[in-house]
Amino acid sequence: MDTVIFIAVTIIFLIVAATELFVFQKNVKAKKELTKIEKETKSKMYEISILNELSDKVGYSLDVENIIETITSSLRDFIDYSTISYMLLLPEKIVFRSYLEKPISHKFVSDVREKMLGAMSEYFKTDFSNKEIEETLWGAKSSDQVSESDELVGSFFNIPLVISEKTVGVLTIADTRKNFYSQEETVTLNNIVEQATKAVTRLQMVVESENSKLNAMVSSMADGVVMTDKDYRVAVVNPSAKKALGLEEKNNLSLLDFTEGLGGKIDLKDKVEESIKLDKIFLSEEISLQSGFFKIVVAPVRDNWKSLGSVIVFRDITHEKEVEKIKEDFTSMIVHELRSPLDSIKKMTELMRTTEVKKAKSAECLQMIYSSSYDMLELINNLLDIAKIEAGKFELTKQKSDIKKIIESRILFFDVAAKDAKVKIKTQFGQLPDTVEFDPHTVSQVLNNLISNAIKFTKENGNITIQAIFHKKGESLLKEAESLGINWFIKKEIANLPDSLFVAVTDNGIGINSEQISKLFNKFSQAKNVFVEKGGTGLGLAIIKSIIDSHGGVVGAESVEGQGSTFYFTLPV
Repeated sequence: MDTVIFIAVTIIFLIVAATELFVFQKNVKAKKELTKIEKETKSKMYEISILNELSDKVGYSLDVENIIETITSSLRDFIDYSTISYMLLLPEKIVFRSYLEKPISHKFVSDVREKMLGAMSEYFKTDFSNKEIEETLWGAKSSDQVSESDELVGSFFNIPLVISEKTVGVLTIADTRKNFYSQEETVTLNNIVEQATKAVTRLQMVVESENSKLNAMVSSMADGVVMTDKDYRVAVVNPSAKKALGLEEKNNLSLLDFTEGLGGKIDLKDKVEESIKLDKIFLSEEISLQSGFFKIVVAPVRDNWKSLGSVIVFRDITHEKEVEKIKEDFTSMIVHELRSPLDSIKKMTELMRTTEVKKAKSAECLQMIYSSSYDMLELINNLLDIAKIEAGKFELTKQKSDIKKIIESRILFFDVAAKDAKVKIKTQFGQLPDTVEFDPHTVSQVLNNLISNAIKFTKENGNITIQAIFHKKGESLLKEAESLGINWFIKKEIANLPDSLFVAVTDNGIGINSEQISKLFNKFSQAKNVFVEKGGTGLGLAIIKSIIDSHGGVVGAESVEGQGSTFYFTLPV
């Protein structure tokens, strides 16, 4: 009985012991798992914390040194070390920065630097032994009065710094203690730095994409645009700005380059600094440069009251000044055109009032008064027509009309004027439709202007030929004219003409300079072209263009200076 009881107790004891052992093992395993989870969580929290700090401190800055310094300063709470250092490869030098957590020897720093140089040489497959190294130490002071154990590197590991899939340098953690860093710590830290640099790479891609869009938009602008950051460095410059100051061949421009391009007339850096600090817009007076006339605007750029930099706009006002000058010349010319006939009328009237004028002389005076009045009335009518055209109140009254009869009636009208000028007017007609729909009154006005100009600019014993043909769409205008024996100064085909009446007035007068041809049909061009020597305002040609444009046709002119000119217009059939 006692034996049975003993066996039972023993079994119960073994079961309890086994249970406790199982529970103990489970607890140990659970504790290990909890410790592992705690470490992973802590590591992840550090990782998130560092990435958040990086995001807050770096913002949209892509300065690599700023980014690496933010990473290094963020690692202090995560891992123990004697020094944390980074080394960056720049085009002209190597930058070495080392933070000393505690006093260490100069020899220790030198050892860290040599190990990092070796790692750099391995990453870049290049010998950097002769490369200039810019060294900066901060934190605790380095000293030679330290313990012997602190003179050499006991433990260290390197992490390559990779941004946008490009190695830019190396980050090194070092300590005086031997075998101090575990594999787990190095993997975790490597992961943190890798995640941080990946975040920077993504940011860089976003910023570059936005910069690309901004540059494309700014590049297409006619005005010159320069954008600077808050440190007055040029961030964006478009081709117009370079062209304005003759800097097309230069890269990596600074505000000093633009100030020199302005010939020292404005200190741009001073104006940018003033604009950013005082938050005000600067507008320059008119500045004359080799490429034209400009006004310069400097304005601050802010985001929620935070300064981001400035924008400089080079506004090209050359065209505006040219238009202003042309308008002034045009106004002066109109005044002159009105003053001359008014002066003639006044003098003739005074002559007739104060002296006994013979009958023949009286008729001559009346004719001069009539001619001067007619000239003024024509000028005023032209000005009114231009005003109607610009106000959109110019209307056509189209009807079926015979272009041949209208041309013949205009020749008859100018018969006396042509004889007085000792000029002959003749015609050359091809096969023409009996009637075409157009406004006969305004087309007569077009012919009046062209024939009047031809008489004015053709020398004595010269010839004026009025030519009219029917042009078929898709055919060669020049070949059509050649087949009809028509001679004119048109040497180039006129593209995309529909079926049209093609009417031209050709003279063998003084001709026109090729540079002036494109300006002839602008209402302000007369002030600058050679026609001013013969009198007139040039409004007639502008009115002609508006009339023919309203018909859906085209106008133009070709000339050989010293030989003659051909003015033409088309009326679509």
